Amino acid sequence: MRPRCSVFIATSLDGFIAREDGSFDWLPGPESGVTDHGYDAFMSSIDGLVLGRATYDFVRTLGPWPFGTRRAVVLSRSSPPIAPLHAPFASLHPGPPRAALDALASLGCQHLYVDGGATIQAFLAEGLIDDLTITTIPILIGSGRRLFGALPTDVQLELLAAQPFPGGLSQSRWRVVNPAP
Repeated sequence: MRPRCSVFIATSLDGFIAREDGSFDWLPGPESGVTDHGYDAFMSSIDGLVLGRATYDFVRTLGPWPFGTRRAVVLSRSSPPIAPLHAPFASLHPGPPRAALDALASLGCQHLYVDGGATIQAFLAEGLIDDLTITTIPILIGSGRRLFGALPTDVQLELLAAQPFPGGLSQSRWRVVNPAP
């Protein structure tokens, strides 16, 4: 049985996960008093990660590996090497998504966090995402990197929960009903 694949991500109200240059300056920071909105609980439920190259490039700027002892594959054919501080936990993988998923499954991973716009889109296109948690930030940024892109077929979702938070944020949790083929 393949590992469960989950998305936990924030978007602007107009559907962007980052600006064109990859920056997240529009996301509320710790000084805003915004809580984690379930991120810590979600992270405690996963045992592996699949990161896109651009997402890993951001993770590289954070210093030590921020995901505890969780293993990760970075989907990339052109990324710089894994940082020495991250090498015990992360490795590059050329893809496709199913092969990256199989690599983590062979390490015993059962629940994966899939992160990065293009990576999420590729996993959705191959029918490999099981559920999505999307926190919507009440801001319009006008352009940037979209969460969703073209798909080979419609992907039907079932709403599991929707919750508003102070400050105008809202979070919705979705189960994928009919993954793409």
